[in-house]
Amino acid sequence: MASATLMPSSSRDHHHRATPPAGGHRPASSPSPGLRAYGHRTTESEVFLTNWRPGPGNSWVVSAQWPRAHTFYGPVAGLHDPLLLIETVRQAGILLSHVAHRVPLDHPIVWQHVRYDLAPQALRTADAPAEVELRITDHDVVRRGKRLISARQEFRIRCDGAHLAHARLIYSCHSPRAHRRLRGRYGELAFANSRRLPVPEPVSPRLVSRDHERDVVLSPTDLPDRWQLRVDTSHPVLFGHPVDHAPGMLMVEAARQAAQAVTPGVPMLPVSLECSFERYAELDAPSWVRARTPDPVAAGGARRVEVGVEQHGKPVVAARITGVPVP
Repeated sequence: MASATLMPSSSRDHHHRATPPAGGHRPASSPSPGLRAYGHRTTESEVFLTNWRPGPGNSWVVSAQWPRAHTFYGPVAGLHDPLLLIETVRQAGILLSHVAHRVPLDHPIVWQHVRYDLAPQALRTADAPAEVELRITDHDVVRRGKRLISARQEFRIRCDGAHLAHARLIYSCHSPRAHRRLRGRYGELAFANSRRLPVPEPVSPRLVSRDHERDVVLSPTDLPDRWQLRVDTSHPVLFGHPVDHAPGMLMVEAARQAAQAVTPGVPMLPVSLECSFERYAELDAPSWVRARTPDPVAAGGARRVEVGVEQHGKPVVAARITGVPVP
């Protein structure tokens, strides 16, 4: 691994080794309590996966269900939040690492790269929860003996029967011993949390298309395109289980909010999002978020935004987002 990366899913908060549901099959209408451990979530309502099964060749089919409303990833203008897609991809990738590749639950899963490109019309909400199907193929699988080291997964995703998105996830797996060597004392939850910074003031929720200050992850600076990352470890969704670093989904949300902040006055729907993770962001030092729009506004109001997150002067995350005005 070239560098340490971010992932909101250190497995050290699990105290047992769960057994995969028999055959992997569950009714699509009810999330499995057994899948909660595989999704690395401690709250059952935050697990969107409902079912999994092998597909042809080196492929898998994972089913998920999106709620009609969510406390954080809520719908906007009758459309599901696109970041539900990344959270679902995250959960599916972790699930398959455990049930398909037999990665033990105490082995942290670490992101290198995540991307999606979606069809916004398929995000339309309905009167019932959305049924989501992810068809996943494994590529570039690296093993050391029988142990999975890293993989690239390609996703073809449908929502209520319609094509929704293509997505990609690249991740690596680490034994507890390798993780301790990599993280040092920062891998100890008590040490990391004892040194976390006070939570700074948020920017206006309206600037980042949020309704509540608690859901804002950017804090203002003296520059209009630069913010301090707000790391609120009490947030029930972004910090859904104990972690020793700033979670990956927090970084994705920061990129989304920064992209919105540099396109003020026009709520933007991120139809394409790509994040590359360079290293962990620690809890005892500020992280800084910067955004720029390298191109003029395209036809239809589409705008590309590049977002970078750094800590101690070193890059943590590089993101590219293409947004269109919310219809």
